[in-house]
Amino acid sequence: MVDKPTLTNIEKMSHSIEALESRNAFQDDVIEQLNQELTIHQEQIAELKVQLQLVANRIKDNAADPLSKQEVEPPPPHY
Repeated sequence: MVDKPTLTNIEKMSHSIEALESRNAFQDDVIEQLNQELTIHQEQIAELKVQLQLVANRIKDNAADPLSKQEVEPPPPHY
């Protein structure tokens, strides 16, 4: 025959196990959500890097050719 204190210990352990399983399931869900967000952010960062490179190339092209800009624009009349 099982005595009362043993049954109480078993119930306590059962509740503890259920609580741990619940926490584990919650953590798995949060990890999955964070993984999805991280994937989205990595894609956005990659796209921003490409755009930044395009802007840098445009700035570099414009800065490398200052004479052509002056040739296109005539000097002011007072010269």
